[in-house]
Amino acid sequence: QTGPVIDMPVPASFNDITQDPSLENYIGWVWYEKEVLLPLRWLQDNLNTRVVLRFGSAHYYSIVWVNGVQVVEHEGGHLPFEADISSIVQGSPGIPCRITVALNNTLTPHTLPPGSIQYMNDKTKYPKNYFVQNIRFDFFNYAGIHRPVVLYTTPSVYIDDITVTTASSESIAMVQYEVSVVGSTLYSLSLSLRDQDGKVVATGDGPTGKLKVLNPNLWWPYLMHENPGYRYSLEVKMQAQVNGALLEDVYTLPVGIRTVHVTSTQFLINGKPFYFHGVNKHEDADIRGKGLDWPLVVKDFNLLRWLGANSFLTCHYPYAEEIMDLCDAYGIVVIDECPGVGIKMPESFGNKSLQHHLVVMEELIRRDKNRPSVVMWSVANEPASELPPAAYYFKTVIAHTKALDPSRPVTFVTDANYALDRGAPYVDVICVNSYFSWYHDPGHLEVIPLQLATQFENWYKTYQKPIIQSEYGADSVPGLHSDPPLMFSEEYQKAMLKEYHSIFDKKRKEYVVGELIWNFADFMTNQGTTRVLGNKKGIFTRQRQPKAAAFVLRERYWKIANESSCLPPITKSHTLFL
Repeated sequence: QTGPVIDMPVPASFNDITQDPSLENYIGWVWYEKEVLLPLRWLQDNLNTRVVLRFGSAHYYSIVWVNGVQVVEHEGGHLPFEADISSIVQGSPGIPCRITVALNNTLTPHTLPPGSIQYMNDKTKYPKNYFVQNIRFDFFNYAGIHRPVVLYTTPSVYIDDITVTTASSESIAMVQYEVSVVGSTLYSLSLSLRDQDGKVVATGDGPTGKLKVLNPNLWWPYLMHENPGYRYSLEVKMQAQVNGALLEDVYTLPVGIRTVHVTSTQFLINGKPFYFHGVNKHEDADIRGKGLDWPLVVKDFNLLRWLGANSFLTCHYPYAEEIMDLCDAYGIVVIDECPGVGIKMPESFGNKSLQHHLVVMEELIRRDKNRPSVVMWSVANEPASELPPAAYYFKTVIAHTKALDPSRPVTFVTDANYALDRGAPYVDVICVNSYFSWYHDPGHLEVIPLQLATQFENWYKTYQKPIIQSEYGADSVPGLHSDPPLMFSEEYQKAMLKEYHSIFDKKRKEYVVGELIWNFADFMTNQGTTRVLGNKKGIFTRQRQPKAAAFVLRERYWKIANESSCLPPITKSHTLFL
């Protein structure tokens, strides 16, 4: 024991739980420990039962022990990892199972997101061994075990993975599946696809195949259909004989039948033009930081639907699986972003960083590949993509992502100059961030129309690819008013939005396929002279109360939604194999 022992809730960030300022900004190792009693039946059938310990995510580098035996190491936050602990716990029934986690939140030039540790060596200004964690992203680097930790069992022969892709035409859909079974090569697989009434609409057997669905109910986005988010249930049943015993493993996977296709001017879902009118978010709230919080999650989805938002980008890391489940169910379209934010330093484009980035994309795609809500992968946010090594780096990451999942387009979010961006040639959709009259020409709303129109025209002329305005916005302190509008007032945030919207309305008739406000809600950042208890660009406060801009956006989003009929003609759909 090297420090104080305190109670710590899971899931939660540890930073805001206590009154200790040193824990608020702590960098380094922390230790979690818990003892649990496992059911006897898990421990007695040690030949045929597998006991697994699973973490939804932990930030950032994790080492896990069970009863003093190391079972797993994992690099990176925001994604799940697990360990088979059968051999450790099954030898000692009736004895508490002690789970120990060492967690380190240090960010280096080769982590994702990157960072650097800077030692302050001037002894006239800083104590001995004083250091700071430098980061190149504008949100607080919360740490801890952020998502649920569960123990579960499977048979010793079990379903390890399922991959589903879908294609559809006017009256028929094909659900292609691939099932991976671990533990034996002698097994049988049967599959049944059920609609929402429980009726079996297709059956199959074996590890790969196609299920044919007649007159399918397609998965449609929110506000594009009277029944958005329609999902079938694919029940996969595995049976195997082991040591004279019949083992059975059953997994039910929700399946949405939908297609995605990108042209030079459009983003099509089920063959129909889709316009992203949505938000950027963060996993961020009072007290729990980035810890999963069900009431907050449900509140956010109610606000999204009130707003008329049909989409969001997972800024700037993958969100909890529980959030993604609701996107699938409600028809909220997702651009799924990995934690590649703040890739600014030249050393973060080297082979060590690249190898880790490829592994992160593998983990993300394995987790989210079957989700109908996920229509595009984003491999980074605002990297230094004008640097020479960025060309090879993004060419490699994007090619790897497409090899893992040929069914979805790939992008990254840029704030680089269109003429200098070395990663943009490899993306399918241009996602661009700009803050005219905020970080550039602050206070000058009148420059927005010219600068924004020029931005779009330059990018389109260079690449002939559809464009999403992936960030734009202004800070506003709730309750601060000024007329004429001045920066940080609610009126200025409203006025800026309206200037942007006037250009969006012209360009969405051509090649702009989306607009995502920065940000859905105020969120915590590092302390700084331009941050008053965090970033105030939310259209809702951190406590999820609306500012004036929320009503401007609500009126706009519902108007856009109503321009296209709620019930689209189901035309011949396109499948894109990139």
